[in-house]
Amino acid sequence: MMTDKITKSEAEWQSELTPQQYAVLRQAATERPFTGKYVHNKADGTYRCAACGQALFSSETKYESGSGWPSFWDVVEEGHVELKRDSSHGMMRTEVVCARCGSHLGHVFDDGPRETTGLRYCINSLSLDFDPNAQ
Repeated sequence: MMTDKITKSEAEWQSELTPQQYAVLRQAATERPFTGKYVHNKADGTYRCAACGQALFSSETKYESGSGWPSFWDVVEEGHVELKRDSSHGMMRTEVVCARCGSHLGHVFDDGPRETTGLRYCINSLSLDFDPNAQ
Protein backbone atom coordinates (compact mmCIF):
# COMPACT_ATOMS: atom_id res chain seq x y z
CA MET A 1 0.00 0.00 0.00
CA MET A 2 1.40 3.39 -1.02
CA THR A 3 0.58 6.10 1.48
CA ASP A 4 3.66 8.31 1.73
CA LYS A 5 2.86 11.74 0.33
CA ILE A 6 4.74 12.81 -2.77
CA THR A 7 5.64 16.46 -3.13
CA LYS A 8 7.22 17.79 -6.30
CA SER A 9 7.55 21.18 -7.90
CA GLU A 10 5.33 21.98 -10.85
CA ALA A 11 8.46 21.99 -13.02
CA GLU A 12 9.21 18.40 -11.93
CA TRP A 13 5.62 17.29 -12.66
CA GLN A 14 5.75 19.03 -16.04
CA SER A 15 8.96 17.22 -16.98
CA GLU A 16 7.56 13.80 -15.97
CA LEU A 17 4.08 13.98 -17.50
CA THR A 18 2.91 14.47 -21.08
CA PRO A 19 1.39 17.91 -21.73
CA GLN A 20 -2.09 16.33 -21.78
CA GLN A 21 -1.50 14.47 -18.50
CA TYR A 22 -0.10 17.60 -16.88
CA ALA A 23 -3.19 19.60 -17.89
CA VAL A 24 -5.52 17.02 -16.33
CA LEU A 25 -3.51 15.81 -13.33
CA ARG A 26 -1.98 19.09 -12.19
CA GLN A 27 -4.29 21.76 -13.65
CA ALA A 28 -7.65 19.93 -13.24
CA ALA A 29 -8.48 19.94 -16.96
CA THR A 30 -10.93 17.37 -18.32
CA GLU A 31 -10.46 15.22 -21.40
CA ARG A 32 -13.28 15.22 -23.95
CA PRO A 33 -15.92 12.52 -23.38
CA PHE A 34 -15.49 9.19 -25.21
CA THR A 35 -11.87 10.00 -26.16
CA GLY A 36 -10.00 8.35 -23.28
CA LYS A 37 -8.20 5.06 -23.79
CA TYR A 38 -9.87 3.37 -20.79
CA VAL A 39 -13.51 4.32 -21.45
CA HIS A 40 -14.28 0.91 -22.95
CA ASN A 41 -11.48 -1.15 -21.36
CA LYS A 42 -12.92 -4.41 -20.02
CA ALA A 43 -9.67 -6.17 -19.06
CA ASP A 44 -9.09 -7.34 -15.49
CA GLY A 45 -6.59 -5.34 -13.49
CA THR A 46 -5.95 -2.27 -11.38
CA TYR A 47 -6.10 1.38 -12.41
CA ARG A 48 -3.26 3.41 -10.88
CA CYS A 49 -2.54 7.12 -10.64
CA ALA A 50 -0.63 8.11 -13.79
CA ALA A 51 1.44 10.58 -11.75
CA CYS A 52 2.58 8.43 -8.81
CA GLY A 53 1.47 4.82 -9.33
CA GLN A 54 -0.88 4.56 -6.35
CA ALA A 55 -3.61 1.93 -6.84
CA LEU A 56 -6.95 3.72 -7.19
CA PHE A 57 -9.64 1.55 -8.80
CA SER A 58 -10.21 -2.10 -9.63
CA SER A 59 -11.68 -3.43 -12.86
CA GLU A 60 -14.15 -5.25 -10.58
CA THR A 61 -15.85 -1.92 -9.78
CA LYS A 62 -15.68 -0.45 -13.32
CA TYR A 63 -18.97 -0.16 -15.19
CA GLU A 64 -20.43 1.42 -18.32
CA SER A 65 -22.11 4.63 -17.17
CA GLY A 66 -22.58 6.11 -20.64
CA SER A 67 -20.95 9.33 -19.42
CA GLY A 68 -17.95 9.13 -21.76
CA TRP A 69 -15.34 8.65 -19.01
CA PRO A 70 -14.20 5.51 -17.16
CA SER A 71 -16.63 5.04 -14.28
CA PHE A 72 -16.19 3.11 -11.05
CA TRP A 73 -18.59 2.51 -8.15
CA ASP A 74 -15.86 2.27 -5.49
CA VAL A 75 -12.17 2.89 -4.82
CA VAL A 76 -9.67 0.06 -4.50
CA GLU A 77 -8.89 0.96 -0.88
CA GLU A 78 -10.14 3.59 1.52
CA GLY A 79 -7.70 6.47 1.89
CA HIS A 80 -6.24 6.19 -1.62
CA VAL A 81 -8.29 9.14 -2.88
CA GLU A 82 -9.39 12.38 -1.28
CA LEU A 83 -12.60 14.25 -2.00
CA LYS A 84 -12.67 18.03 -2.30
CA ARG A 85 -15.42 20.55 -2.84
CA ASP A 86 -15.27 21.98 -6.38
CA SER A 87 -17.31 25.08 -7.25
CA SER A 88 -15.59 25.76 -10.59
CA HIS A 89 -17.53 26.21 -13.83
CA GLY A 90 -20.58 27.58 -12.01
CA MET A 91 -21.60 24.28 -10.41
CA MET A 92 -21.06 22.43 -7.16
CA ARG A 93 -19.24 19.09 -7.56
CA THR A 94 -16.97 16.79 -5.59
CA GLU A 95 -13.46 16.53 -7.01
CA VAL A 96 -11.49 13.28 -6.66
CA VAL A 97 -7.73 13.62 -6.14
CA CYS A 98 -4.99 11.08 -5.49
CA ALA A 99 -4.30 11.02 -1.76
CA ARG A 100 -0.63 10.30 -2.36
CA CYS A 101 0.33 13.06 -4.81
CA GLY A 102 -2.67 15.38 -4.90
CA SER A 103 -3.27 14.94 -8.63
CA HIS A 104 -6.73 15.63 -10.07
CA LEU A 105 -8.47 12.46 -11.20
CA GLY A 106 -12.05 13.51 -11.93
CA HIS A 107 -15.27 13.86 -9.94
CA VAL A 108 -17.64 11.64 -7.96
CA PHE A 109 -21.42 11.78 -8.28
CA ASP A 110 -24.25 10.05 -6.42
CA ASP A 111 -25.92 8.62 -9.54
CA GLY A 112 -24.03 5.32 -9.66
CA PRO A 113 -25.43 1.79 -9.49
CA ARG A 114 -27.94 1.61 -6.61
CA GLU A 115 -27.17 -2.08 -5.97
CA THR A 116 -23.60 -1.14 -5.05
CA THR A 117 -22.42 2.12 -3.41
CA GLY A 118 -24.65 4.39 -5.49
CA LEU A 119 -21.53 6.34 -6.48
CA ARG A 120 -20.06 7.11 -9.88
CA TYR A 121 -16.38 7.98 -9.81
CA CYS A 122 -16.07 9.69 -13.20
CA ILE A 123 -12.32 9.59 -13.92
CA ASN A 124 -10.18 10.91 -16.76
CA SER A 125 -8.27 8.20 -18.65
CA LEU A 126 -5.28 10.56 -18.73
CA SER A 127 -5.20 10.36 -14.92
CA LEU A 128 -4.81 6.59 -15.00
CA ASP A 129 -2.35 3.85 -15.87
CA PHE A 130 -3.78 0.35 -16.20
CA ASP A 131 -1.97 -2.59 -14.62
CA PRO A 132 -3.41 -5.83 -16.07
CA ASN A 133 -1.35 -7.98 -13.72
CA ALA A 134 -2.67 -6.53 -10.48
CA GLN A 135 -6.04 -7.34 -9.00
